[in-house]
Amino acid sequence: MDEQQERHVVTLKDVAAASGVSISTVSRVLDDRTPPSRSSTAEKVRRIADELGYRRNMFASGLRRGATGTIGVLVPRLTDHVMALMYEAIERTARSRGSFAVVATCGDDPAEERRATETLLDRNVDGLVLATARLDDDLPASLRERGIPHALVLRTDGVSPSALGDDEAGGYFAARHLIDLGHREIAIITGPSFTSSARDRLAGARRALDEAGLVLPEDRVISTGYGIESGNLAGRALLANAASRPTAVFAANDNQAIGVVAAATAAGLGVGADLSIIGYNDIPLAAMLPVPLTSVRTPFDQIAVSALDMLGSPAGSVTRALPTLIPRASTTAVRR
Repeated sequence: MDEQQERHVVTLKDVAAASGVSISTVSRVLDDRTPPSRSSTAEKVRRIADELGYRRNMFASGLRRGATGTIGVLVPRLTDHVMALMYEAIERTARSRGSFAVVATCGDDPAEERRATETLLDRNVDGLVLATARLDDDLPASLRERGIPHALVLRTDGVSPSALGDDEAGGYFAARHLIDLGHREIAIITGPSFTSSARDRLAGARRALDEAGLVLPEDRVISTGYGIESGNLAGRALLANAASRPTAVFAANDNQAIGVVAAATAAGLGVGADLSIIGYNDIPLAAMLPVPLTSVRTPFDQIAVSALDMLGSPAGSVTRALPTLIPRASTTAVRR
């Protein structure tokens, strides 16, 4: 019997003893069918229950692994094309292995992330795959402390097992493509600074520009959200001054790039003809736009396979799948 199988299952009695209250009090405080009490005693009980790793109706850790054939997947939202594609890839991979993937959404709220995680764990999933994106997120550390098998996808905190695309290489490919087309006035719209994907894609693009001897002015780097509206606002800012417009824009995801397409159209610029635009992830819509969007394709299925393989792997394990540049009509040679 291994160490995980021998680990003690935390009970209401354990929580009561550590809290110095009765078992009935603990049961009442931890019953999520009733409105949560905000008393100091209730807060203390919930804190101690979390520290001890108590979960309502939980199996022992050793029984949890492989017992249900279910993988829990946590994403911010499924209205995000990338999150939906990532979940579908995980679900396909799990199904091919005789398992089932169940998803929970949490938005960008750490409290909701915690709630959604506990909801999945209450269903005795064999492990968790997290597609939430914050570098400052303390959830992975909590899962490591509790011995819960998990893997991060599309990002890394540098500690928990992580399966992601090689975002630094992808950013390099995107900028190198624009440079090879003769562009020298290049702007970059990157994602939120709290995401490893935004950090790495920008780093890769900077490396390509440095190799070409090109300077990237700070006013041509905009950090914003990954949505279409965010990309549109950033695009409008970059294109507002006709005298200093870039000839090309690298957006850190396709939604942002679509927003830039709209901004270019509003400014009377032809996409590809007057302004080259490149996105990232290659969502299905990218190829279907009136001017098909050049994009860096993320290998979601390969990442999903790695993530499920890594459940239960030691801290520090990271795999990076190489992305692919998909050139389309939205990027053309610079006009001389």
